[in-house]
Amino acid sequence: MLRNCPVDVISVCSADGSIKPLRLRMEDEEHQLLRVDIDEVISVKEIQYVGIEAHVFLCRATVRGKEWMFELKYTIRTHSWCIMRKVY
Repeated sequence: MLRNCPVDVISVCSADGSIKPLRLRMEDEEHQLLRVDIDEVISVKEIQYVGIEAHVFLCRATVRGKEWMFELKYTIRTHSWCIMRKVY
């Protein structure tokens, strides 16, 4: 998994405005599309870096039989998602 890798995300927006990612799609090392179902969102934090607001989700998922923990970032201004880093 790459750092700062842009991904496609399916998410749910609740009535109070909170966002919860459910599934993502990314390109793996062999340039194949990989679908990842998010098992659990462990934590969410709001960050602001040089005036850019974002939400960072610490997520757990099972991919190809292995458990992954990773940080998924949603940038509010651009409405874009990326995987910030894999957490071991």
